[in-house]
Amino acid sequence: MQTSIIRIGTRGSALALAQASEVRARLMAAHGLAEDAFAVEVISTSGDRIQDRPLAEAGGKGLFTKEIEEALLDGRIDLAVHSSKDMPTRLPDRLELSAFLPREDPRDAFIGRAVNRIAGLPQGATVGSSSLRRQALLLRMRPDLKLVLFRGNVPTRLKKLADGAVEGTLLAYAGLKRLALADAVTELLPLGEFPPAPGQGAICVETRIGDSGVGEILAPLNHADTAAALACERAFLSVLDGSCRTPIAGYAKVTSGRLSFSGMILRPDGREAHAIERNGSVADAEAIGSDAGLAVRSKAGPGFFEDWG
Repeated sequence: MQTSIIRIGTRGSALALAQASEVRARLMAAHGLAEDAFAVEVISTSGDRIQDRPLAEAGGKGLFTKEIEEALLDGRIDLAVHSSKDMPTRLPDRLELSAFLPREDPRDAFIGRAVNRIAGLPQGATVGSSSLRRQALLLRMRPDLKLVLFRGNVPTRLKKLADGAVEGTLLAYAGLKRLALADAVTELLPLGEFPPAPGQGAICVETRIGDSGVGEILAPLNHADTAAALACERAFLSVLDGSCRTPIAGYAKVTSGRLSFSGMILRPDGREAHAIERNGSVADAEAIGSDAGLAVRSKAGPGFFEDWG
């Protein structure tokens, strides 16, 4: 057992800190450790600092992880806590995802200012979102809506909504629950109609490959079913070369050793979408995701991404 202080790296938002605190609490419970056995190290990331343009224009998903991973690689921290949906499919050399906590509810939540449901929004209403997937799915439902970039952490977005900047916004239900803000939700969107981002709702822990001491400490935290589901979803994303420029949804669920997966790719305007479903043994999670990605790419045909990417 490692006896020195365990340094946990995280972004500084309220949600990121809540997630790091959950990892710390689970480690304390698993090993009978006191809170002072850990140090939470807040690391500012490029993704947090860039607020004036879509992440796709600034470099994509890795902007939320780059500086934290640099701290992990140079030994300033022992482990990093992330939202799984923020993780690029390719990690830096010498790093790995070594634990996934049990997944929270993966659904998206609509929060309306004057109306409670998306269907109730007036014609041409303005909705704020920073996610291309959410924008595309919204336009698939309501092509009349006007969508605007909505960056910032959860409390910032909720304040912008309350101040009347938009008529509604979409956020991950899991994050709202972790921040004790679930009461703000006015409509929970069904998985079948509004599929989540790969990894949504799951906290992951990143470590250095070969760091056996940290690996042993984290082992009790890893939730096997969530890890299998995420292996499938990340394989799907990897085959499609998913980035912040591509509206991609994917969700895998494990039940009694069987894995079911559903995925979707969309054009940013929501006018064209292709869905895929696959089932199989949990042992084949990664292969199921890869096969689904290849199949949906084939279904969409050549040029589906290239035409607008």
